Amino acid sequence: MSSLAEAVVALGYGVASALVPIVNAEAYAVVAGHRGGHALVAVVVALALGQTAGKLLLFESARRGSGRLARKVAKRKRSGRAAARAARWTEPIRRWLSRRRTALPTVLASAAVGVPPLAVVSLAAGTAGLRRWEFAVACLSGRVIRFALLVLPAVLA
Repeated sequence: MSSLAEAVVALGYGVASALVPIVNAEAYAVVAGHRGGHALVAVVVALALGQTAGKLLLFESARRGSGRLARKVAKRKRSGRAAARAARWTEPIRRWLSRRRTALPTVLASAAVGVPPLAVVSLAAGTAGLRRWEFAVACLSGRVIRFALLVLPAVLA
């Protein structure tokens, strides 16, 4: 397969894996690393670009739908215990993403390490008002780091 075709497939796989949880981009990166080839850098970057594009879709959907979601949640009655549990999990992420000095490191860590999950951070960042380009740069940087580290052992072997 040509390097352009490999990069296009990796880009599509990245978008799919960003939107469908059972499609695993990390496994794709490891397999691509074991296959080797001169297009490995292009595959890693394309996979990261695809993941970032997919997470930007989640980010935008949360940003545009946050008002409707807030109204829907306000109408719904929660039990005291369920509300306390939800607040315990959502409040720290919302607090981190509402401040610029902690929002970008949170997105970068989530994209590079996977904790907290990037899908959750993407949705929360959209509702927290983080700038789109800041989210995209932090997400892309973290994803490139993650996929490059996954491919590295196969390249060095």
